[in-house]
Parts: sequence; structure tokens; C-alpha cells
Amino acid sequence: MSPPPHHVQRAPRAGSPLLVVWRLLLGLLLGAVVGLIGTVGHRMLWGDLPVGPVLGLALTLSAAVLCRAWSGVGTLLACGAGWLVTVQVLAAEGPGGDVLVPADAIGYVWTYGGLVLFAVAAFLPRRWFVDDPDAG
Repeated sequence: MSPPPHHVQRAPRAGSPLLVVWRLLLGLLLGAVVGLIGTVGHRMLWGDLPVGPVLGLALTLSAAVLCRAWSGVGTLLACGAGWLVTVQVLAAEGPGGDVLVPADAIGYVWTYGGLVLFAVAAFLPRRWFVDDPDAG
């Protein structure tokens, strides 16, 4: 006999250490790629509209929510670490004195805005990321 239709069974969590490490590494790589793309394109303008920071921050929030939904806060933190390290390395002064992220309003919006978006994704309600509607 099958359970009543209102009964929702949770999918078993695959908690093997190899799978956890694999997800953390993929989250780290995703964060690094998003940080690279956003840092290179955050200065882009379309006329007078700053589409670079908007698209970069939208991509950052999408990656953060994806990692949170995919595997939880651990993968989100790995993605945030990959993003942060990549953005900070690319924001440093290069060998010729060039910088990709100058210390101006758009540069600050990109660096600090991305960190805020990772924090927002970390503090979203857990029930948004589970299949069980009764989960809190």
C-alpha cells in the first residue's frame, strides 16, 4: 500500500565525502569563473547605462543562489571564497601599474555589492531551497 498523497518523502542526502569535496571544488570553480567574468566586464556601459555592474551582480547572485540550492551553505561559502579571491587578485595592481578595478563608485559597487549578495543568499530562508513545503 502506498502512502497517502499528502505525504512527501524527502530525497536521501548523498553525504559521501568524495561527493562533498567534489561539490565544494565545483562551487569554488564557479565562484572563480563568475568573479573573473564580472571583474573583466564590470566597467561596461551601454550609452550611459552601467550594464556591466548590473549583469555582473546578477550573475553573482545567480551563482550564489544556485550553489545554495544545489548543495547548501557549504558550497555557497566555497563559491563565495572563489569569487572573493578572484576579484581581489584581479583588483590588485598589475606589473605595469594597471588595475582592472579602480577605486571609484563602480569598483566599490562591484566588490562590496558581490559580497552583500553572497550574504543575502546565505540568509535566505531554508524552506525556499527544499522540496518539502513543511520544512522550516
